[in-house]
Amino acid sequence: MNSKNLFFAGLIIAASGLVSPPLALLAGLLYGLCFTHPYQGDAKTLSVFLLQASVVGLGFGMNLHEVVHAGRTGFLYTAVSITLVMMAGLALGRFLKVDGVTSMLISTGTAICGGSAIAAVGPVTDASDEQMAVSLGTVFVLNSIALFLFPAIGLALHLTQSQFGLWSALGIHDTSSVVGATAKYGTQALLVGTTVKLTRALWIVPLAFAIASLNRSKTRIRWPWFILLFCLAAVASTYLPAFARTYRALYSLGKVGLTATLFLIGSGISRSTLKQVGVRPLLQGVLLWALVALSTLALVRYGIIAI
Repeated sequence: MNSKNLFFAGLIIAASGLVSPPLALLAGLLYGLCFTHPYQGDAKTLSVFLLQASVVGLGFGMNLHEVVHAGRTGFLYTAVSITLVMMAGLALGRFLKVDGVTSMLISTGTAICGGSAIAAVGPVTDASDEQMAVSLGTVFVLNSIALFLFPAIGLALHLTQSQFGLWSALGIHDTSSVVGATAKYGTQALLVGTTVKLTRALWIVPLAFAIASLNRSKTRIRWPWFILLFCLAAVASTYLPAFARTYRALYSLGKVGLTATLFLIGSGISRSTLKQVGVRPLLQGVLLWALVALSTLALVRYGIIAI
């Protein structure tokens, strides 16, 4: 079987609902590391759209009252943690002598929501293609690790579903990996993790405006509209129960779409991506991520922060 057929076979299996999100990601990673991707650009474009559509689909399985509660409770944690993570990330970047733009992008991706934040902030920092590739490669590699590592740690420490959802939202970069990890852990974990992460993603806009103002950039900032659609889906699910059967179908499609998204993301990580990342940016990303993951785990486990 050639690489094209193997890619489509993997994508179809991932979209079938027969495999879990972590297995889909693992299959994508194995493909990306072993074969030359025949549709690299198209797969990246599709993964962005599919992720956003899947998140909207998951909104149809949410209750608005729970969404508002989780979002309101997580707002303060988000505001404080984003500030601290940005400060720590930029300090680490300076210490490791990572170039300023790459350091800013890695810090932003870790502080808010991974690739989405980097994609939004990159243009206002005048980032080059190489700087964008290095930053995205760093967070994608760490995302892949988190999807397997977080559920194992959560189970070992007997975290409740609410605790795990909150920890995942604060400690994992991308929305896709947060949803993948929490979906495996449980329904309540998925609700908390998705809601807090999407609340966190709203900070892309003010942060991008702040960076653009400092850099005096006039680049148009992209608003994450799928978050609004997620909220509207939750509104419909809560206040229009007559369509409950349709909502369940859309929610199931969202979960299947997420699994396919993770296969696409994994297939985009190649050997050249790993080489391009380099030691210093990767070290900055790893150290910053470890700091965030371990500190938030301690705060969540001992009840200092809670939903």
